[in-house]
Amino acid sequence: MKKDTHPDYHMIKVQMTDGTVYETRSTWGKEGDTMTLDIDPLAHPAWTGGQNRLLDQGGQVARFNKRFGGLNLGKK
Repeated sequence: MKKDTHPDYHMIKVQMTDGTVYETRSTWGKEGDTMTLDIDPLAHPAWTGGQNRLLDQGGQVARFNKRFGGLNLGKK
C-alpha cells in the first residue's frame, strides 16, 4: 500500500448557528480548528422539512399543458 495517500484525519469543533459546539473527526482544517456553519441542519428547511410549501403555478407540467393541451394524439 502506498504511504501518505490518505489525508490527515483529526478532531475539529463545529459551531452551529445557535451557538452550540460539538467535536467531530474531519479532514477539514487543522487539529483544533472551529468550523462555523452558515446554514444549520437544525434550522434549515432542507433538513427539517420546513412548513412552507411552494406552489407550482408555472411549473413544467403547466407549461407543457399550455403549449400542447389542445393537441389530440390519442384515440377519438
